[in-house]
Formats: sequence, structure tokens, C-alpha cells
Amino acid sequence: MTKTARTWNFRIILAAALVAAAVTPFLWPSAEAVVIGGPFVCAYYSDATFTTVVGARGTGCCGQPINWGITTPYKQCEELLCPDVQCPQ
Repeated sequence: MTKTARTWNFRIILAAALVAAAVTPFLWPSAEAVVIGGPFVCAYYSDATFTTVVGARGTGCCGQPINWGITTPYKQCEELLCPDVQCPQ
């Protein structure tokens, strides 16, 4: 293969990689995406010991957002049970 052909192959592969990198975020949701649904909360912990909560994300019983602190890879999520909650209209 000539040097010119290798250069063109490299440019084509580079262009394809750049296009793939640009399109990928639009194909998959980010790690921070929140699924809309019933009331739930995810607690984020400082490390793998799951002892210190450093943030929370979710939706409360009446649909209000829960969003404080920071997010980490260490999280535990739970669905909230709201049997006696009366939400304002």
C-alpha cells in the first residue's frame, strides 16, 4: 500500500471516529438522566461503604423534584410509598 493510500485510510477512519463520537451522546441517555414515573429517590454516597449521603435525585410523592448535593457512582434507589399523602391541586 502506498503512503498516499495509507494517509487516506487514516483520514477516513479518523473522520468516522469523530462522527461516531459526536453522535453517540444523542443515541444513549447520560448517566444523569432521570426516568419520569412514580415517586422515587436515589441517594448518592461518598464511597462504596454507603455510609455518608452526599446527594439525592428523584421525584417526591406529589411530583416535586428532589435534587440536592452531588452524584457519585455509589447510589441506592427506592420507590417511595405515599398512601396517605394529599397533594395540592
